[in-house]
Amino acid sequence: MRKIIDKGLELSLMGLMAFLVMDVLWQVLSRYILVSPSSVTDELAGYLLIWLGLLGGAYVSGKKEHLAIDLLLQHMSPSRGRLLRLFISSIVFLFAVFVWIVGGTWLVYTRFHLGVTSASLEIHLGYVYLALPLGGLLTAYYAIDDAIALFRSPDSNS
Repeated sequence: MRKIIDKGLELSLMGLMAFLVMDVLWQVLSRYILVSPSSVTDELAGYLLIWLGLLGGAYVSGKKEHLAIDLLLQHMSPSRGRLLRLFISSIVFLFAVFVWIVGGTWLVYTRFHLGVTSASLEIHLGYVYLALPLGGLLTAYYAIDDAIALFRSPDSNS
């Protein structure tokens, strides 16, 4: 299941990045060559960056390539290291659930309920903020999967 989620997330991130590059390229071309800057590209670039950052953060967390200080883990016995990794996974899970999922869902709900739309694109901001609960769900999934993996192979140090 994790491989399927990883692949889908990789493809989504590549698509978002390609779209962001094209958007910024169009903004530069329309501003300096056509001398008629587009009004929506700046706003769209910001929203794409939000999605890219939050989903990218979840992806990097799942790949265990996020910034970490593992000095303690290097000097611990395997059993204590496993407990520390379990604790870290639990903290990441709780943060993802309470901040990203619960807070993000509230933010999405209120934006839709209040009918808040963006200035240039005139889309509901709830769609923009959907990146929060989605990124939180992915991060929580990865944290749970990492914790379960600790019990499957108790002697691993990765």
